[in-house]
Amino acid sequence: MGRLASTEGLTEEQTAILSTIREFVDEKIIPVAQELEHADEYPTEIIEGLKELGVFGLTIPEEYDGLGESLLTYALVVEEIARGWMSVSGVINTHFIVAYLLMQHGTEEQKKKYLPKMATGEVRGAFSMSEPALGSDVSAVSTKATKKDDGSYSITGQKMWLTNGGTSTLVAVLCKTDEGNDSVYKNMTTFLVEKEPGFGETAQGITVPGKIAKMGYKGVETTELILEDHQIAAEQILGGEPGKGFFQMMDGVEVGRVNVAARACGLAIRGFELGIAYAQQRKTFGKQIADHQAVLFRLAEMATKVETIHTMMVKAARLKDTGKRMDVEAGMAKMLASEYANEVVEDSFRIHGGYGYSKEYEIERLMREVKFMLIGEGTSDIQKMIIGRALLKDYKL
Repeated sequence: MGRLASTEGLTEEQTAILSTIREFVDEKIIPVAQELEHADEYPTEIIEGLKELGVFGLTIPEEYDGLGESLLTYALVVEEIARGWMSVSGVINTHFIVAYLLMQHGTEEQKKKYLPKMATGEVRGAFSMSEPALGSDVSAVSTKATKKDDGSYSITGQKMWLTNGGTSTLVAVLCKTDEGNDSVYKNMTTFLVEKEPGFGETAQGITVPGKIAKMGYKGVETTELILEDHQIAAEQILGGEPGKGFFQMMDGVEVGRVNVAARACGLAIRGFELGIAYAQQRKTFGKQIADHQAVLFRLAEMATKVETIHTMMVKAARLKDTGKRMDVEAGMAKMLASEYANEVVEDSFRIHGGYGYSKEYEIERLMREVKFMLIGEGTSDIQKMIIGRALLKDYKL
């Protein structure tokens, strides 16, 4: 891989984990990614391999049968997986967020019930906040959970953009509840909704329609989730207390932004690898195109951007691991990683010339995949709002 995105400062265990993942990516993911992506086929064998490696339980504490690794280790693993095929890292992402929410906010009973099975991948998690008429404005959540006389709830609403919507068996769903608070953000509750894998009606009052057709991010299924008078016990409220849902979900989104930054880093690294390799293979005017100053300068800029976003992603993850607040750092890392990854991949596409437009070349796939990084876990404009507001507080006159 050369000198980019180095692993200096890591423990021997972290280095060993990354070495194992890199070997898996090179041998089991990259050789089949093109074929599976073009067929929009779920990567079953790859996922089973990642289960065996313990990736689904990477951050889950050892007391719940996980590996107990840090967010930094997880982010670096995601970077490696996304380098091979970004869709595979997406399969892991929402599962990781649900496990994180349980670790941070779940009751002890909820942790014991779900985390050991999540560590093995037997229980697969999905994260559901968005709705058809709701993007970044979480206050507009309309899916409603109505409390019944016996203390249970009935959930009705429509959710959108569920990664792992078909394969998941446990979905963290943000709903409106009536807690009587003045702030809408204190009238939201996260429910742990169980369902069977598959499409159609997967449980009483739960329907998962077919996959949403997408430009990229193929292989992994993205779906809607329709709830019609779904009956659920109060014990399925994350943390056991209603009205905390918005704050729980925002905590999950914060680590999710580090995750997306890591995925963007992986795409940027692969884009650079493909670009610098092709630049040394292709010849024009009697020499390899890498020797032309225009291409050489482009490669230098690409490498600098890769190193910058990798460093920022690592910083955000390290901050979270120390227990410090890192919403600004996560927003900065996600914003710059998504923007720079797009630039690096496009530069690699330009280096490939006409061949980059052919489906035979990997860079064509990356061009479609990298666009999702601009949207996932909040657009760059949303990140700028988060960063800017925090800066005004820090530098208030």
